Amino acid sequence: MRGVYGAGRRARAIPSRRMPLEPLPAGAPGDAEPRIIEPLCAVFRRQLKAEGLKYTPERAQILDAVLRTEGLFEADRLLESMRREGLRVSKATIYRTLHLLLSAGIIQRVPLDDDQSHYQVVYGRHPHDLLIRLDTGEAVPIDLPGLVEMRDALCRARGLEPQGHRLHIFAVGAGAAARPR
Repeated sequence: MRGVYGAGRRARAIPSRRMPLEPLPAGAPGDAEPRIIEPLCAVFRRQLKAEGLKYTPERAQILDAVLRTEGLFEADRLLESMRREGLRVSKATIYRTLHLLLSAGIIQRVPLDDDQSHYQVVYGRHPHDLLIRLDTGEAVPIDLPGLVEMRDALCRARGLEPQGHRLHIFAVGAGAAARPR
């Protein structure tokens, strides 16, 4: 499904923000069943409404740009990318919208360094566990078999329903000077 925002010559078609069906852990380990994911624009609109804000064309463009981004991204790189596409958006609007996307649980901040915030899309996706090299700034996705089952068992033992997790392992190369965290 595609929508159109804007007016006149500058009207643009926007891709659907609906995440596909994907298998997510259901009950017992190894038991996976598809779960319908709510459209991200609806999640974002609800967050905006809760804060007394409107779903503007600029915010829709930023959400679309974020969803087109693979892996980790920075606000400044997102702004550059959008401007290369001919979209007019301010740096302040990018930062405010990223904060709103964080509040809505659509993206999460990834602490690679102290200078620049990095983000990744997490809503409707399996958890992205990362091995973060403090000496090079590289973030490598890792797969730890059994981690989701351990998380689920821990939550069940406490009468809780898991909603996701985030695991970041910080490391440096052998002999490299560690930066304080």
